[in-house]
Amino acid sequence: MAAKYHFSFDTTSNWHNLNADFLAPYQVVVFLDTRPEEPTQRTAFQAYMEHGGAWMGFHFAGFALTPSAYPANWDWYHNTFLGSGSYVSNTWRPTSAILRVEDRAHPVTHHLPETFRSSPNEWYRWEKDLRRNPDIDILLSIDSSSFPLGTGPKATRDLAQWVLPRGLANKNYKMIYLNMGHNDIDYEHKYDTTNKTLSYTLN
Repeated sequence: MAAKYHFSFDTTSNWHNLNADFLAPYQVVVFLDTRPEEPTQRTAFQAYMEHGGAWMGFHFAGFALTPSAYPANWDWYHNTFLGSGSYVSNTWRPTSAILRVEDRAHPVTHHLPETFRSSPNEWYRWEKDLRRNPDIDILLSIDSSSFPLGTGPKATRDLAQWVLPRGLANKNYKMIYLNMGHNDIDYEHKYDTTNKTLSYTLN
């Protein structure tokens, strides 16, 4: 993809690289999994975004729950930047859904049809109603035709809980967050098989 579209990229799992000097030459930062935990890393990322940096986050990058290994202890990131607050619950197991494009003018979604079926995902529900936040631009939501959503013990959900953003942008930053990012795996037989992957969210 980099060769086709003429860009360069780098990858790392070292959060200590999240500092001003390292970030300086990068136009976009992508969080494919969690978030930084150390105060200096968080300060560097916030400064990067507030000075024109760009960001893409997927799935678990929006997770925060107290108590857990990833508590809701970063107010700017979860409440201001993402606007979502804490994680509340999720569908299980990963399941596909019909997604509705809410903003047809955004550069990320302008080429998409009005609705489309996603790959299977574990869909989050958050503490805050993002539709009430004037800073948040809702890009994608789960269409009501998808309900009831889920195939496991959490299959039955109140519809109003899940017609919620699956993709968002904060108007004050160059950023997008997508709830997608969780492959479907043969979880039921994970101890006696090879944990076979049944779907791929990101291709």
